Amino acid sequence: MQYRKLGKTGFSISEISLGTWQVGGKWGDPFSHENADQILNAAVDSGINFIDTADVYGDGESEKAVGRLVRNRSERIYVATKCGRQLQPHVNEAYTPEAMRRFVEASLRNMQLETLDLIQLHCPPTEVYYRPEVFEVFDRLKEEGKIQNLGVSVEKVEEGLKALEFPNVTTIQLIFNMFRERPSELLFKEAQRRDVGLIVRVPLASGLLTGKFSPNTQFSADDHRNFNRNGEAFDKGETFSGVDYNTGLEAVEELKRVFPDQPNLAPVALRWVLMFDEVSCVIPGASKPEQLTSNLHAAELPPLSAEQMQQVKAIYDKKIRPLVHQIW
Repeated sequence: MQYRKLGKTGFSISEISLGTWQVGGKWGDPFSHENADQILNAAVDSGINFIDTADVYGDGESEKAVGRLVRNRSERIYVATKCGRQLQPHVNEAYTPEAMRRFVEASLRNMQLETLDLIQLHCPPTEVYYRPEVFEVFDRLKEEGKIQNLGVSVEKVEEGLKALEFPNVTTIQLIFNMFRERPSELLFKEAQRRDVGLIVRVPLASGLLTGKFSPNTQFSADDHRNFNRNGEAFDKGETFSGVDYNTGLEAVEELKRVFPDQPNLAPVALRWVLMFDEVSCVIPGASKPEQLTSNLHAAELPPLSAEQMQQVKAIYDKKIRPLVHQIW
């Protein structure tokens, strides 16, 4: 495992880390602590030392599993969680300093920890990024020892650029993959200039970039890849990176021709993300230990060639850019 610095947090974190949206089981299934414990411990055994969770994952059960892991292991494990998505309705006005404090204290109770290494605003409405009082409360929480660092999880490049204006923002979590390339144009450069860490989520475009899906693939009724393709439940960009499913399948077939010796595209897609030095880590999820093993294979791959990088970009420019580039 290779390690990179997480911006001005100073943390040295595994470049392949773990996101826990589905760590308790497949999307839509009841949370399984037994399955979560297997995946989390296997991750640490493999050298992963950065775990990303959120208070809404499994309605707090994911945080509980992550906290149990940290308390039962001797290794230094950095924990990032997120807050804000519990607000109902999830609107700008609901983001108050009091609510943010309440969420931080609830996450500490869930994980039975004394401090959070990193707390992130969980894809708040764009207007929140123009309200200094929301960001200032985290300075108070840091003074009290309840958090160590503040970050943001964003949907749009615009939000990331605005977040960079707040000096207490140490990390930005964003979607970046072969089907979502816009962040590398300006946001990466600005984040690097301000020493802000970049945490990449949805690196496999909700599984599309594994190359294992087909027009006949069926997703369960409770799976967001079934019910959120047009943004019915939350931002459309979180599902298949906002790419039309059939268009994505066509692009994947072209990618397979670029990497004919790879039976599973997932490690290549993760290695592509890590070709960008500004990225601190990538956080693919896993609903079973075998998926974790597949993701970790990316660390063993050699760097992609300049020709391969150009071929990936050409597929993006032809198939994907006209549909999504300007949106996020």
